[in-house]
Amino acid sequence: MLLGSALAACAQLPPTQDPARPGAAAARETATPRFIGIVGTRAQHSPPFLGVPGTNFFCLRSFVDSQTGETQHQLYVSDSYSGAERRWKAARNNSGHPLRFIEIGRNEITCDGGCSYLEEFAASIPESELRASPQGLTVVFLAASGAEKRISVSAAQISAQLAAVNDGRNAARPAAAPAAPQTSSSHQ
Repeated sequence: MLLGSALAACAQLPPTQDPARPGAAAARETATPRFIGIVGTRAQHSPPFLGVPGTNFFCLRSFVDSQTGETQHQLYVSDSYSGAERRWKAARNNSGHPLRFIEIGRNEITCDGGCSYLEEFAASIPESELRASPQGLTVVFLAASGAEKRISVSAAQISAQLAAVNDGRNAARPAAAPAAPQTSSSHQ
């Protein structure tokens, strides 16, 4: 339940990916005192919606439990479009293995002269799968409308995210308390 709160609290995302630095280091933020949110750089999955910057992007994001070190990884997607509502509902890896789908939000932008929507969703990706994908990975999202969206995450994005997660885990670990000096007692 606390992890769910951390996921919902991580609404601010970093600026769009700098083309000169693909997979640049991820931004860190504290979602709650217990969780450290690490949000990777944004990349476009489709052209910006109606030319509006900051739309139609994806990024990796990870949540590190500072008490246990357990980490949850997600491929987050923001999808704006016109036409029939897609209603994204499922995810799988490129091999067809289902991934846990997370619906974050679905909003009707307008229906003046045709409808437009913004859907935000994610797929939970096991860390073992991220680490086993040095060449990158692809996640396929499926919609109730029959639409399919393939998101390819580059090796550079994965590498930067895992490095930032390792840094987050190290920062979350409490510093070891200095050892108390040993006193010797002599019996005469």
